[in-house]
Amino acid sequence: MAENNTEVQKVAINDIGTEEDFIKAVDSTIKNFDDGDLVEGTVVRVDHDEVLLDIGYKTEGVIPSRELSIKKDVDPDEVVKVGDSIEALVVTKEDKEGRLILSKKRAQYERAWGDIEKIKDADGVVEGTVIEAVKGGLIVDIGLRGFLPASLVEMRRVRDLSPYIGQKIKAKILELDKNRNNVVLSRRQYLEETQSEVRETFLSQLKKGQIREGVVSSIVNFGAFVDLGGVDGLIHVSELSWKHIDHPSEVVKVGDKVTVEVLDVDMDRERISLSLKATQEDPWQRFARTHVPGQIVKGKVTKIVQFGVFISVEDGIEGLVHISELANRHVENPETVVKPGEEVFVKVIDVDLDRRRISLSLKQANDSVDPSSEDFDPALYGMPAEYDESGNYKYPEGFDPETNEWIAGYEKQREEWEAQYASAHELWEEHKAFFAKEIENAAAAAAEDGQESEQKDKKAEEATSNYSSEESTEGTLAADDQLAALREQLLSEKK
Repeated sequence: MAENNTEVQKVAINDIGTEEDFIKAVDSTIKNFDDGDLVEGTVVRVDHDEVLLDIGYKTEGVIPSRELSIKKDVDPDEVVKVGDSIEALVVTKEDKEGRLILSKKRAQYERAWGDIEKIKDADGVVEGTVIEAVKGGLIVDIGLRGFLPASLVEMRRVRDLSPYIGQKIKAKILELDKNRNNVVLSRRQYLEETQSEVRETFLSQLKKGQIREGVVSSIVNFGAFVDLGGVDGLIHVSELSWKHIDHPSEVVKVGDKVTVEVLDVDMDRERISLSLKATQEDPWQRFARTHVPGQIVKGKVTKIVQFGVFISVEDGIEGLVHISELANRHVENPETVVKPGEEVFVKVIDVDLDRRRISLSLKQANDSVDPSSEDFDPALYGMPAEYDESGNYKYPEGFDPETNEWIAGYEKQREEWEAQYASAHELWEEHKAFFAKEIENAAAAAAEDGQESEQKDKKAEEATSNYSSEESTEGTLAADDQLAALREQLLSEKK
């Protein structure tokens, strides 16, 4: 029994003092703070609507998802992870449910204000990510929501702001008002300051007549701006295409890579004039190079005038069929031969490149084709043909005229020649079908005219028989002067 009464050994020693001293010691391990203070803590849990943060208080602090970021509707998992050490602002030490409510975005906001005020005082630059496009501009995350007006995004006004979302940009601070929670930024001012020296150097190296590569950066009603490598030049609408266009978007779109010629560099106004069409072959020169008098081409009737018909033979190129070249018969009105919008085949009579005029003939084209013939001349329908000084046909490179075979190794030349031949042959077949239809229509029209003529003759005979009499009696209708005149008129019409 004595052993059972042995006193139990002490396992803890109170070296703090009294109970009151012990409570004070425990309280000293708990952080003290007030509403509005900034605190640091470790993320211990991430839920879909809140985050728990251990800041060394008697309970974990709660950060609602809306208080995590200045971005709207964010997923907490995209902002923080368990174990992250973050800063938060104390919103309230104890809400209705006894919870400690914190805010990460407000801590970020308070910290950012101090930094941004220093940058503004030093006339420095802020960097942030574009998180939203709103009416009139962009919202940039610079630790708080900075507003970048649309007119200050680039050196010129930008209409579509959506491509900037997600981009990191640098900007100058124009306005800063903490009471109104207002921060206004200007990327244009930053670009003007940083690009001024670069732009001046670039312009000094740019010379009239140079050919440059660029990317279409924006389109306006009067032309298109092209980024030549940090510096923009303008292609006026008149320099976009050899043909008439109503709007630049008919030719280019934003992001297109283009080759342009420098027309002018204005150093004083820092403006660059460019031309897209100058780097492309003039359609008139191309037509004159690829078409010779005597060739037959397909075109569309664009305009009918008293002296003839205008035919579009290529995009932006029109030729004239004089009224005397419309048909083998005499033509008073061109509309009796062709109609606006009708597709026809015409022969090239002459190409005046200096005056930009093409003379065409419809009747000569029709005279050159026989719908029932198989005699095909590819040169007549646009296939290139060369002849030597003696007038002999020069065969294409790689073709042996003795064997009528292509030589091995000239497959590319053969493909090109066969493609040209097929194109010319197709045009010839279309021309034959077109002319055969014309003959058919002409025959139908002639038959219809013949029927109308017969009906007219028949009516004249009937009228004559009604008003004629073998017996000539005084006082009868036959002896009337007016009836006699009518009878004479009808008889003359019959003749």
